[in-house]
This record gives sequence, C-alpha cells and structure tokens, in this order.
Amino acid sequence: MLDIPFYIPFTFMLTTFAALFFFYRAGQSAAVLYILLLWLALQGILTRNGFYAVTDTRPLRFLLLVLPPVLGILLIFLTGAGRAWMNGLDYQRLTWLHVVRVPVELILFWLYGRQLVPAIITFEGRNFDILSGLTAPFIAWYGYMRPRLPKGVLIGWNLVCLGLLLNVVIHAILSAPTPIQQLAFDQPNRAVLYFPFVWLPGCIVPLVLFSHLATIRALLRKA
Repeated sequence: MLDIPFYIPFTFMLTTFAALFFFYRAGQSAAVLYILLLWLALQGILTRNGFYAVTDTRPLRFLLLVLPPVLGILLIFLTGAGRAWMNGLDYQRLTWLHVVRVPVELILFWLYGRQLVPAIITFEGRNFDILSGLTAPFIAWYGYMRPRLPKGVLIGWNLVCLGLLLNVVIHAILSAPTPIQQLAFDQPNRAVLYFPFVWLPGCIVPLVLFSHLATIRALLRKA
C-alpha cells in the first residue's frame, strides 16, 4: 500500500466508477458491466497482494494487466457480435466518458507531488491529455446533443485526443520501474503498480481507447 492521503485513492476510485457508469450508459449491456467489475476485482486482489510490485520478472507481470483489455477490444472489433453491439452504442454518452480524464490528470499531479509518478506524465511535463477532458462536454453537446459540428471536426477531435492518450501511455510505460524503463529514473512511475491506481492502465485507459476507436468507426460509417 502507498502511504498517501485517503482523498487521493478515494477520488481515483470515484473516477474509475464514473468511467464505468458512462460506459455502461453508452452500451446498456449488463454482461459487459459485470465483466468489467470482475476484472476490477481481480486486479484489485492481485495488486493488494503485491503481484505487480515485482517488476524484475520476464515476461513482465504488467502484461497480465494491459494485454487482456487490448485483446478484448480486438475481439469486439473483429467479431460480428462485437460490431453489432458497437452499432448500438450511444456515442453522445461515450463522448461524455472522456470527462474523467480531467480528474485523472489532477490525481496524477497529486501523485507527482508525492514522488510516485514523474513530472513527464503530468500536465507540468509532456502530458496534455487534460485538454481532451476539458473539451469533451463541448464535443458531446455540439456534436450530438445539439448537432452543429461537421463529421470531419468530430473525427479530427477523436484523432487528436487519441494521439494525446497514446503520448501519455508511451511515456508512462517507459517511465515505469521495469526492465524496459527508459525515462524518469530519478522518480519513476510507481503508483500504477499499486491499488487502486492499477485500474488506470487496466480499466480507464482501455475504456478511453475503445471509446475513441469505436466513435471513429461509427463516424466513418456514416454516409
């Protein structure tokens, strides 16, 4: 466990469940929600037992956290049932999901102040992902609720925000204390190895990634 004030993990857990709420509301699938909740519980148990804190193994234990969600996203895109489910998504609500990126960035900044993540993955460094969360309400309102924005703008916003997400993910991976670490050796990205922050790469990031990819697919399919 990390020796940090209670408000930091508490705020992060609320943020995680907010992301789950938006995602569930967009798809209205109880089965998907149950799978995600079981996934969170499993990762919570592993992390509480210090599973991911051991970083010198090969293959990296961290792969057990990030690969299953990636494979799940691929399965949705590559199967008929998955594509059919995506066709019924509420993309307005899926766009609102990106608002959670604002508290995530604030939490990363708090963790940086506690020397648990490096500056490069906060908005004081090379992470500009907070812009995605700040602009998401505007896109949701004028893109879907009161449609004013052309399809090209919506696609462009999703592509830019997807790039911002990949930027911070790459920096986070390369600054984590593993054998492949390349950045931030003086203050590595340690927080994501502990509960509940393990849910960031294990749940929030995959949900945000899927939301962008599914939305781009839907926009490209429009006549």
